[in-house]
Amino acid sequence: MKYLPISSELFIRNRKHYAKELKEDSLAVFNSNDLLPTNADGHMAFVQNSDLFYLCGIDQEETILVIFPDANSKKFREMLFLRETNERIAVWEGHKYTKEEARATSGIEEIYWLSEFETVFRQAMAQAKHVYLNSNEHLRATIEVETRDARFAKWCKEKFPLHKYERSAPIMHALRMVKSKEEVELMSQACSITEKGFRRLLSFIKPGVFEYEIEAELIHEFTRNRSKGFAYSPIIASGIDSCVLHYIANIKQCKKGEVILLDVAAEYANYGSDMTRVVPVDGKFTKRQKDVYNAVLRVFRGASKLLVKGNTIDKYNAAVGHMIEEELVKLRLLKMSDIKKQNPAAPLYKKYFMHGTSHFLGLDIHDVGFFDLPFKAGTVFTCEPGIYIPAEKIGVRIENNILITEKGNVDLMKNIPIEADEIEELMNA
Repeated sequence: MKYLPISSELFIRNRKHYAKELKEDSLAVFNSNDLLPTNADGHMAFVQNSDLFYLCGIDQEETILVIFPDANSKKFREMLFLRETNERIAVWEGHKYTKEEARATSGIEEIYWLSEFETVFRQAMAQAKHVYLNSNEHLRATIEVETRDARFAKWCKEKFPLHKYERSAPIMHALRMVKSKEEVELMSQACSITEKGFRRLLSFIKPGVFEYEIEAELIHEFTRNRSKGFAYSPIIASGIDSCVLHYIANIKQCKKGEVILLDVAAEYANYGSDMTRVVPVDGKFTKRQKDVYNAVLRVFRGASKLLVKGNTIDKYNAAVGHMIEEELVKLRLLKMSDIKKQNPAAPLYKKYFMHGTSHFLGLDIHDVGFFDLPFKAGTVFTCEPGIYIPAEKIGVRIENNILITEKGNVDLMKNIPIEADEIEELMNA
């Protein structure tokens, strides 16, 4: 792994918190993600299962974690099963975890090879009444490929049909929603790497540059700072494509007079950051572009103040909607008289701001959590209002990452240039 070692105390504490939520005599199983195939004998880059990483810190394929806090035998209470390496694997794929390394990383004493799983698991299941199985229950997930967890659930229910089965997802959503001090530090590191990448771009972007050249500058800066790279597919959208919410082609040449919407950010140690900025290709916003930018910036600042403990998503979204309406009226895109007559279920501002303002952030970019609960201290949200005007080829979104605390909130991206004048100054330095 490129990132520096993480203290096993984080994962030990995470497992303790998870174990407290289990029913009596319960056993829980978490599987790593699969290596996904391309074609022929190729594979995509491995990405670890977020829940498994959260609980043990092991960043390797073919890994199984078993948690059984009430087991009679101490050796069954926490178990980690790893792919056993050999000389051939070492030559073709490189180093894999040794048992000693896995023990140091996870804080788990009982480490087995994966070939031992079925024998050891059968012994543990003889003592268990309930089995907690893991699954992806994100409300926005579209799952078409069968996961390792899903295959395991089928196998387990077939082999042990008389046990009582439970869901791990609700517990994991509640735990992962609130970040620990160590997690915030890792996310702050991702934000710091993102800042380095953005600052690098401000002296690089000029008329004639291609979007993919900007992408190349970012990946260079991210990887040289111990990141695997982008936390999500980068959006580098110039001209009219700044109004396309998920434009990822990144193939056009950037032209004088256009703006570039940059929704780009680094990951660090599997934790994500999520930033959006808009810059003028030639280093100087037009008056209209700057007016739209500053309108979004005002909404960003107003919305950020509402990301506080105890607020709710419904109140938050309603308030942001009113802010957007006010700015759209100032920009002469909407009339207040029309707003007063609008259908509340289909507000007119949605023509120019059609997405949500915030989502959870953590091990996943759209991280797990519960939006039906009041905001909690320790939660990290994005704040990303925008205004998109295709007819004028102007799309503006501004996005930072906000940590809610007991005493307010902290902007984890406060050091990244955000003022239009500062961006212009740095681009022309």
